[in-house]
Amino acid sequence: MVALQVVIVLVLFMTAQVYDGSLHALSHWFILASYAAGVVSVALAEREPGRRSVALAWGETGLNAGLAVYVIVEHMLAGAGAVDDASDAVSQLPAFLLLLQTGLRMRVLHTMLFAGVVTVAWGGAILIGLVHPEGFLGPQITLSDQVPGLLTFAAASLVVIDGVRRLRSAVTAALRLEHERTLLARFVPGSVAVDLAREGGIGAVRHRHACLMAVDIRGFSALTRERPQEEVVRALLDVRALVHAAVTGHGGIVDKYVGDGVLAQFVVGTPAGQARAALACAGTIHDRLADLNRERRGSRLPVLRVMVALHAGEVLVGVFDDGLRAEFTVLGPAMNTLARIESRTKAADLALAASGDFVRLLTADPQIRFAPVESGEAAPGVPSLFSIEAGASI
Repeated sequence: MVALQVVIVLVLFMTAQVYDGSLHALSHWFILASYAAGVVSVALAEREPGRRSVALAWGETGLNAGLAVYVIVEHMLAGAGAVDDASDAVSQLPAFLLLLQTGLRMRVLHTMLFAGVVTVAWGGAILIGLVHPEGFLGPQITLSDQVPGLLTFAAASLVVIDGVRRLRSAVTAALRLEHERTLLARFVPGSVAVDLAREGGIGAVRHRHACLMAVDIRGFSALTRERPQEEVVRALLDVRALVHAAVTGHGGIVDKYVGDGVLAQFVVGTPAGQARAALACAGTIHDRLADLNRERRGSRLPVLRVMVALHAGEVLVGVFDDGLRAEFTVLGPAMNTLARIESRTKAADLALAASGDFVRLLTADPQIRFAPVESGEAAPGVPSLFSIEAGASI
């Protein structure tokens, strides 16, 4: 901003040269020195720690408005015998440049004040010129030259004020979005944080559709009884790591770890998109588990099996903070239904299964093969269960 003010000082220097007579030039040099001193004083004050204040900002706006008014009114009062249309343009140029400089600071009220003071003072000078043209207007200064300039300045002021308002609103929204994204990134992956930040941020808890996933290590209890503790812990951490990588890689969120199980959720995108992402994630989990088991066989360790259960439904999503601990999670009947789907998947000894609510989101894809699972445990209100071929489902 200081650079733009230096340009305006140079414009004042130009106006001091276009007038005849030492009195005019002297007045311009005096105002030039006063304005330059004021600009330097404000700039130095703002650089001091803790000195950026409202008073300094308003003082700078007043200084700019006073300069613009002085150059315009002084030109109308004095004029010169040898001036042409160029001197009118030069006298009006500081007002437009200072309007731009004030607007670039993105202060709507300051821009409105500057524009209002200059417009009122300029308009008042024109009115006085209408009443007392001989005693007020300088040689070769006509109102027909000043009125278009005032109207142009007024129109430019409206454009700048509206632009500042829009830009300030956009910047504020962008900063809020980035702040919310940063806070949410503590709980969820970055890509998910951006989507959730747009919908209200960390303080928003709302109903939305989600596809839910439960992953469980089969035979883990027997593993803990039969194998050394260090080996059991290593197996658990390996499975958690591959599940976490698969879930986040497909745009999902790991909700929590429960013993040897993992709860995950897919809350971004359309319901069908969530289902495709969850099913692709399940396929990735089985593929990476197969790679892990090859390594375990090479180390003469028992292979691991996992069960994946999928469900879809409306949930309450958000960051829940009780003042002691904050976590991003989902709540609602769909979570309870997922637990029942998981139990039936275990009972049927399936590697990958989904509820009827989940399957209905993917029925349009002929490459995905589902098989209904008969079970006497099915009850009214509980979705039917379908098995899915893990390898052929993706």
